[in-house]
Amino acid sequence: MAEMTTGPAQMVLTASIARRYYLEGMSKVDIADELGLSRFKVARLLDAARETGLVRIEIRHEGEIDVDLSARLQERFHLQHAIVVDTPDDDDESLRQHLGRAAADLLSEIITPEDVLGLGWARAVSAMARALPGLPGTPVVQLTGALSLPDGPDASVDVVRDVAHASGGPAYLFYAPLTVPDAATARVLRQQSEVARAFGQLPRVTKAVAGVGLWAPGQSTLYDVASDADREALRRLGVCADISGVFLSVEGKPIPTELADRMIVISAEEMRAIPEVIVIPYGTAKAPAVRAALHSGIVGGIVTHTALAHALLDGTVDS
Repeated sequence: MAEMTTGPAQMVLTASIARRYYLEGMSKVDIADELGLSRFKVARLLDAARETGLVRIEIRHEGEIDVDLSARLQERFHLQHAIVVDTPDDDDESLRQHLGRAAADLLSEIITPEDVLGLGWARAVSAMARALPGLPGTPVVQLTGALSLPDGPDASVDVVRDVAHASGGPAYLFYAPLTVPDAATARVLRQQSEVARAFGQLPRVTKAVAGVGLWAPGQSTLYDVASDADREALRRLGVCADISGVFLSVEGKPIPTELADRMIVISAEEMRAIPEVIVIPYGTAKAPAVRAALHSGIVGGIVTHTALAHALLDGTVDS
């Protein structure tokens, strides 16, 4: 800092060195030789230029993606991919469309013909499916039983079929419901040919896409369709989040539940075995659930928006 307090000449010298180094690509040794300085003084002046704000380095991208925030989120949670979309968060439908398009772009970029794609049902996953331009013949596997909602046309079967159509690859889908009245019925359904055929593909799945729900009213599709007794039972067990039927504590630990025994879904162990699970969460209220998902060891990628990304970063400490 003392280097910058000696007067305007020193400031001009520092600016000249910074211009050569940052804009013209000269090395510190070449700058020192040209200006008759030691390379150590050149290094000190470059450091001072950044510390005082004479030089500011920004990573910018003119578009929807906040590249700096994406990189920070990726580094903080040690993710394979993190995409943060800079979009208003006052309308859930608009958020889903923006995040769906970003997730579709990411998937189109990273999927190869050797991959097998698994899909859990979520509204944001459905939005992604509608935005997909195409995939390179990738097989698509359904990870959860069918769940249809009165306010949306897409069930898990529809999403798998749509993505497989965009891919041109085989679709491993089934028409069993997401939840059934008892565990015995669930066991019988899992043995049916279509369900067994789809779940038999799980060891081959290399990438998966799912949503994240907070175990609270209006924050999880599964919570909203569950019975009052199931909601209360899971709350007492300490369930904070669900990822396509995998229930997590606030610390991100899988929680066995009686409800899960009655569901046609992928297990926590099967999901953790997938090399990259990408989640598409939205809404700052879900921050505790998303944080649990990111700490679970299950999630390897995220597509989200700026407000939720800031909430995730502000609520953690660097490891």
